[in-house]
Amino acid sequence: MQLLFQKENQLSVYETNEFYNEKGCFRILQFANEDIQGAIDLQHPDRILFEYPRAMIHLMELNNSEFQDVFVIGHGIGTIASHYPTKSFRIAEIDPLVLELSQTYFHYTLDNVQIGDGRVLLSAENDHQYDYIILDAFTTEGTPQHLISRSFFQMTATKLHDTGYLMINLIGKANHDRIINAIYTTLCEVYICIECFALPAEGTSDTQNMIIIAGHQPIRYQGRHMAGFESKSLGQGYIIEDE
Repeated sequence: MQLLFQKENQLSVYETNEFYNEKGCFRILQFANEDIQGAIDLQHPDRILFEYPRAMIHLMELNNSEFQDVFVIGHGIGTIASHYPTKSFRIAEIDPLVLELSQTYFHYTLDNVQIGDGRVLLSAENDHQYDYIILDAFTTEGTPQHLISRSFFQMTATKLHDTGYLMINLIGKANHDRIINAIYTTLCEVYICIECFALPAEGTSDTQNMIIIAGHQPIRYQGRHMAGFESKSLGQGYIIEDE
């Protein structure tokens, strides 16, 4: 491993010749708690390594192949926006260092990232403006509560077209995850159609990557194009309110 950048207790960038048991040359953006926020294959930089953006891209293209306007909360290295350079993406990123690192080490060249709290920035957007809103924001404690509350979800619904969808990238326990169930239950207060997908987990206590998509129109997907994500049923939980 070759360390390229490190800020104590925050972020690091490094290169490695192995990524999830695959040999090659990879560059990684990582939180201090070892959660990986982005990765590129230096030999094939257009390749999307993580499963969740590949699954999200499938959902976006299948449910609205002519989409144009997308709002993203949480920049990372800008994987999905980079995949669609001709689409109109507006990205909110709270940490200016994340943007700087994406530009310096991960070849992000688009001028569409605004520094600030994603909820505040989205609230200032026009109503019924977006085809998709993507929530991909994490701290070391998980997704911030003010981005998964009922009032936040109500606000996202006003910013989407009638045929638009909210998509959320999450990490949770394979079964009976209290927060994941609460997010699902809170979404049910606002949206009519909701689907959850998850990568397989070995044990019920293991964590797994999940995607929730919510809207007011039926949600279509093709399993063979979901990058290993499978449909998942969620249980009832509590309603998440703003603190």
